[in-house]
Amino acid sequence: MIDKIKEYIAEVEDFQAKSKEEIEAFRIKFSGKKGIINDFFSEFRNVAVEQKKEFGQAINTLKNIAEEKVKLLKEEADTSTQYQSKGEDITRPGEPISIGSRHPISLVKNNIIDIFSRIGFNVSEGPEIEDDWHNFTALNLPEYHPARDMQDTFFIQTDPDILLRTHTSSVQVRYMENNKPPIRTISPGRVYRNEAISARSHCFFHQVEGLYIDKDVSFADLKQTLQYFTQEMFGKSKIRLRPSYFPFTEPSAEVDVYWGLETETDYKMTKGTGWLEIMGCGMVDPNVLKNCNIDPDEYSGFAFGMGIDRIALLQYGILDIRLLSENDKRFLDQFIPAL
Repeated sequence: MIDKIKEYIAEVEDFQAKSKEEIEAFRIKFSGKKGIINDFFSEFRNVAVEQKKEFGQAINTLKNIAEEKVKLLKEEADTSTQYQSKGEDITRPGEPISIGSRHPISLVKNNIIDIFSRIGFNVSEGPEIEDDWHNFTALNLPEYHPARDMQDTFFIQTDPDILLRTHTSSVQVRYMENNKPPIRTISPGRVYRNEAISARSHCFFHQVEGLYIDKDVSFADLKQTLQYFTQEMFGKSKIRLRPSYFPFTEPSAEVDVYWGLETETDYKMTKGTGWLEIMGCGMVDPNVLKNCNIDPDEYSGFAFGMGIDRIALLQYGILDIRLLSENDKRFLDQFIPAL
């Protein structure tokens, strides 16, 4: 008798229904007044005393499994009916979901961060609305310094001491104030300058500036670091450093990478020289270290800065910088990664 119950349990577990009529027939067969389960309960009084416990447990197992099966089949039938009533075919494949893309600025910025992180640089960030001390004075640009005119600044009208940062060097000042050497950090971010908007310039753009401060840091360390970067970023290791001027570094230099003259575009970008300016750099001025409470007699360092937007224009052949901020979906869709 118990073996017969086990056979019915297996039958219940394997049962599948295609309609509500089949489910109801199944329910009546097992749980109806004249169903199989009631028949087994009627036989219970005829079972030997020593088998009653096992027989009762088997009947209850069959009863519970049959009820759960009916409940599950009814829920599945109701769900199917719900979708069909809306005229939907749930067996159809789903609509493809379009893959988003990263902005070219983000692509270039993330690549730069990855390159410098491999040689121990961390990432530091700061506010875009800055005060005069961190944006100018601490960087060896005291009030009325003529070099302030190099950066046409957006000042906050209600407070002449508050402005939109003109470079991410202000982040480096904040980092030096709160961290002791050795310091090795890069500061990516958006900056603002009151410039006319054209195909080659904008009133806001993005920079990455780097800073390394430790004992016995030399200009040779700076050059080797930049050579590593250009090789990793552009696949070009030939660089040159031309003397320049920045108030917060001394000596200062402009960095050119040899781009080559293989195509007509190369001639246009480099004006026929093969050389392309990519960033400025120099050794941190001792006055800047003093302003940030770092002893210039014990520590030295170098700094560099580059425009992310300009590198994006170079890498992707973009002719108009305004495209980077106009949010034209046709333009952005070009940067969706291939599957």
